[in-house]
Amino acid sequence: MPLLDELQALRRDWAFALDAALARKGWTRAERETLTELLCDAAGELLSADDGDKALKALFDKHSDVDFDTDRTEGLQAIKEMAEWATGLDLGDDEGIASEEDLLQRMQQRMQAAQAEQAEREAAAPRRRKSAAEQRREAEAQQATQSVREIYRKLASALHPDRESDDQQRAHKTALMQQVNQAYEKNDLLTLLQLQLQIEQVDAAQLGAADAKRVKHYNKVLAEQLAELKAEINRVELGFRIDFRLEPGWGLKPTKLGEQAARETQRLRAELAEVKRDIGRLDDAPATKRWLKKVRRQREEEEAFDLDFDPFF
Repeated sequence: MPLLDELQALRRDWAFALDAALARKGWTRAERETLTELLCDAAGELLSADDGDKALKALFDKHSDVDFDTDRTEGLQAIKEMAEWATGLDLGDDEGIASEEDLLQRMQQRMQAAQAEQAEREAAAPRRRKSAAEQRREAEAQQATQSVREIYRKLASALHPDRESDDQQRAHKTALMQQVNQAYEKNDLLTLLQLQLQIEQVDAAQLGAADAKRVKHYNKVLAEQLAELKAEINRVELGFRIDFRLEPGWGLKPTKLGEQAARETQRLRAELAEVKRDIGRLDDAPATKRWLKKVRRQREEEEAFDLDFDPFF
């Protein structure tokens, strides 16, 4: 984080160094245009993350054809139109949309409203006769839920703290009952079965002797629970990989994470050195002119391939 903060501060210095360079004479029209584009790209990138920097915003407005607020509004409008085209939603007027987060929230609200309307239409539509397979699946789901409910009722009856006169036992049962309630809310059959074993309502032999129909219900609930847990693991792992720049398939081991942190530190230090070098080069007009020529050529190639240009390279 200290390196990232230092890098952001240095990128800000880079934008103002470009402004100082533009104030000097001797640039061709093409060179001046490139310097201006670099400045606006750099300042705009920084302001997108933090638009509270008044001096940086004034610098952007000084060199851009349109002020930053207008530029951002136009950018949000373009994103909004693309989102409407892609989703088929009407996202309404622009009032209340000041950032991409606002736009995303508006989109989520409209999607939820559209889903609710669809559900109402489906509920009002004439109901078709369910197939035998659909009826069987619904019956199995109902029976699986009934199995969870039966175990919950047995545990609740055995662990009801108000029926216990001993204070220590009452506290123990209260704690267990909290676990039972949490497991029931999550439809967590495995935890409920473990609690049954823990309080000796059943033993392993009884579970092993359960009839095939009941075991089938248990397996169905446990399979659904397993799928939910796997999905949650994948979600947490994806967020972890994004935070630490870990590619998919890259093993999640503490020693490797330390290596990755060391590589990221090295990358940030190299980027800091590069931005410092770029700032220092602006004092050398011939070197800057050669560099600007390379920048223009790179931009032309990226535009030909429709690639995004990174103002910090």
